[in-house]
Amino acid sequence: MAGKKIIVTTMDSIPGYEVSEYVGLVWGTSVRARFIGHDLVAVFKTLVGGEVDPYTKMSNEARLKVIQKVVQNAKRLGADAVIGFRMGSAHVIPGTIEIMGYGTAVKLKKKKR
Repeated sequence: MAGKKIIVTTMDSIPGYEVSEYVGLVWGTSVRARFIGHDLVAVFKTLVGGEVDPYTKMSNEARLKVIQKVVQNAKRLGADAVIGFRMGSAHVIPGTIEIMGYGTAVKLKKKKR
């Protein structure tokens, strides 16, 4: 089961497959805290403009972690895919960000031609 590949898509269907069973809702969250060194870079960037690379990296790492958690939850349910996948973010307390992702875990079967 560890090696099973799970398809994750924002679409409600997967070309070439049909949903044979809806398994359930799956989700994942990651809460990240800022680092004072990154804040200094951010202050400078607000003065001169440009991307705040440390925060971009932190956000992207959190998104990847959320997708991994969604996939793990789908595997636990015996799913083949997660459809209708969505992500969002929120501030939990000042200086933190929560990234969350959710979708519908399903079992698939190949469409007959």
